[in-house]
Amino acid sequence: MTAIKLTVLIPAYNEEAAIAETAHRVQAALAASDGAAEIIVINDGSSDGTGAAAAAAGVKVLHHPINGGYGRALKTGVRAATGDWIAIVDADGSYPIEKLPELLADVPAFDMVVGARQGANYKGSFMKWQGRKALTALVKFVTGVDVPDVNSGMRVFRKSVALENLDRFSNGFSFTTTLTLAMFNQGYFVKYVPIHYAARIGKSKVRMGRDTLRTIQILVMAILAYNPIKLFLAICAMTAGVGVLGAGFVTFSLGPGAGVFLLTLVAASVAVLFGMGLVCDLLRRPSKPAELERQRA
Repeated sequence: MTAIKLTVLIPAYNEEAAIAETAHRVQAALAASDGAAEIIVINDGSSDGTGAAAAAAGVKVLHHPINGGYGRALKTGVRAATGDWIAIVDADGSYPIEKLPELLADVPAFDMVVGARQGANYKGSFMKWQGRKALTALVKFVTGVDVPDVNSGMRVFRKSVALENLDRFSNGFSFTTTLTLAMFNQGYFVKYVPIHYAARIGKSKVRMGRDTLRTIQILVMAILAYNPIKLFLAICAMTAGVGVLGAGFVTFSLGPGAGVFLLTLVAASVAVLFGMGLVCDLLRRPSKPAELERQRA
């Protein structure tokens, strides 16, 4: 850790009950590892005493005039950070901040180290768990990698990678998901460290219906940015499947000529979609292997 310059970001929205304890735990974790770091709390338009409590804890505080969202708070923190490495942790007491030195021990060998959440509090309700499994399956489809925890809020990563992709990151809860996609699809090294996930202090800001729809939107945009050919192949497969079923129905109802005509239209549509996918893949911003190796040196 002494070889890196670190900034710890703590996004906070109405976390007055937990923010001071969170800041002190970060300070203690860094002291225990003989490390020093910049600690920044981003007070995201809180209506309670979050900002004052964070300032009283002796850390730097940045203020949003209104609530801009989890991702927007992290963007503000990343841009203001003086460290070459960024660590993030939520302000609600759910993450084992004492394990931060364990994550830091694997940098700079890895470009991102993530705390992979474990336990009943992480699994949550049946619906939440099924939604998380669906998200994990989608990320695996895009990256080709089994990701233990797609959107963990406790991780350490290179600031340069975040800055390069910052405009693509969501202002909401999909910031960490998009960062994960960027890391894997641009060829960076990522490691996951198991951590225990505790019950949060205070009320959750997550809204399942609203945030699920936003996450799907952001994921589609991220797939187009990082691995568009995968998305177009999936659309091609669905189009072909529906077309074959439709052709069978039309053939049965109107005769073989109508079925052949519909199959021809479907084949042409699939070819156009596949061509669009190839063009998007050629236009996407490629990774920079030489720059990656220079950073790791």
